[in-house]
Amino acid sequence: MREVAFIKQNKEKWLEFELAIFGKAKKNPDELANLYIQLMNDLSYAQTYYPKSKTVVYLNHLASQIYQKIYKTKRTEKNRIAEFFKTEVPLLLYEYKRYLLYAFVLFFATVAMGVVSARYDQNFVRLILGDDYVNMSLENIKKGNPMAVYGSGSNWGSFIGITMNNLYVGAKCYLYGIFGGIGTFYIFLQNSLMLGSFQYFFYEKNVFWQSVRGIWIHGSMEIFAIVIESSAGFILGASILFPKTFSRMNSFKIGFKNSFKIFLSTFPFTISAGFLEGFITRYSIDMPNWLSSSIILVTLGIISFYYLVYPFIVYKKIQNLSAKSN
Repeated sequence: MREVAFIKQNKEKWLEFELAIFGKAKKNPDELANLYIQLMNDLSYAQTYYPKSKTVVYLNHLASQIYQKIYKTKRTEKNRIAEFFKTEVPLLLYEYKRYLLYAFVLFFATVAMGVVSARYDQNFVRLILGDDYVNMSLENIKKGNPMAVYGSGSNWGSFIGITMNNLYVGAKCYLYGIFGGIGTFYIFLQNSLMLGSFQYFFYEKNVFWQSVRGIWIHGSMEIFAIVIESSAGFILGASILFPKTFSRMNSFKIGFKNSFKIFLSTFPFTISAGFLEGFITRYSIDMPNWLSSSIILVTLGIISFYYLVYPFIVYKKIQNLSAKSN
C-alpha cells in the first residue's frame, strides 16, 4: 500500500486517538490499552514499509502518549517517581532520540572548535576563562597540583555551591530553548568552547592527564547532563518552530511537557556530579590511576546507559508486550 493511501485510510482513526489523548474526554485504562494496541499495529506497519517517513514519527509520538496515560492511571503515589524514571522518561528519550543525536554532534563539534581556537589563538583561553583563572591555574601547575582549585573551600560548601550553579546552568540550557532553540545554542556554545579551550590549556602545559583525572571524575555526569538539558531545550524550541499536525499552541504544550520531564530527569545526575566535585575530586591528585579511572568510567557508564541504551530496551519491551497481546 502506498503511504498516501495508508494515511488516508487511517486518518480519521488517528484524529480520534488525538482527541482521546489530548482532549478533555477521559478514557478508562481498558479503552486506552485498546487504542495503544491499534496504534502499535499501525506503527509497526509504517516502520516496515515507510521507515524514514514522518508518519512513523507521528505514530510513535501518539503511541508513547497513550502508554504514559495508561501508566498514569495505574501507578500509585508510592511508585510514581520510580515509574517516571523507569518508564516515562526512557520512552520520551526514545521518541526524541534524534534531538539527543543533534545535541551530541553539536557538543563534539563545538568542543573541537574550542580546542582549535585555543591552539591557534594565544589569547582565546584568557578570553574564555578569564585572566584570574588562567593565572591561578598557572600558579597551581608550578606548585605541582594543577587541580588545586577543586580543593578550596569545605566539602559541604563546595557541594552546595557547585550543585546550585550546575542546576542554574542546566536550567538556562533548557529554558532558553523557548527562543526557538537559539538561546539554548548560545549557552551550549559558551560551555562547549570553554571545555575545549580549558582542556587544551592543560594539554599545552603538559598536565593533560592530571586534568582529566581531576575534571572528569565529576565532569562525566556534569557535562553529559548539560548535553541532555540542551537537547530538551532544542525539543522545546522545535515544538514552537515545527508544530507538525498540531496547532502551534498545542505543539508547544506537548513539547514543553515532554521536554520538561527530560530536563527533570537530569537532576539526580547533576546533584551526583556536585557531590563528586565537592567530596571526591579534591583528592584526585593523591588517588592511584586505577581508582580515578574507575570512577570516571563508572559514572560515564551509568549516565550513558540510562540516556543512550536503556530507552531502546524499554521501547523493545513495550513492542514485545504489544506483540504478545495480539
